[in-house]
Amino acid sequence: MSKVPEGFHRVRGHIRRNPKPRSAKRMSGWMIAGVVAGAWLWGQVFGFGETASTTPPADPKPAASAQSDQ
Repeated sequence: MSKVPEGFHRVRGHIRRNPKPRSAKRMSGWMIAGVVAGAWLWGQVFGFGETASTTPPADPKPAASAQSDQ
């Protein structure tokens, strides 16, 4: 049998590369998707400050400085 080079191993008569340790970068896509889904669900359940947003009145009253016809 031939000598297997460093960084490789023999499997069923074939030479294969040793597995590399997995990095945390592989989960970054799932992590971003989870954060986006969590923010969306938080907005659906609790809302994003709906009480702070006020709409202008539909029929505004005239200002006090407006002159009247008399």
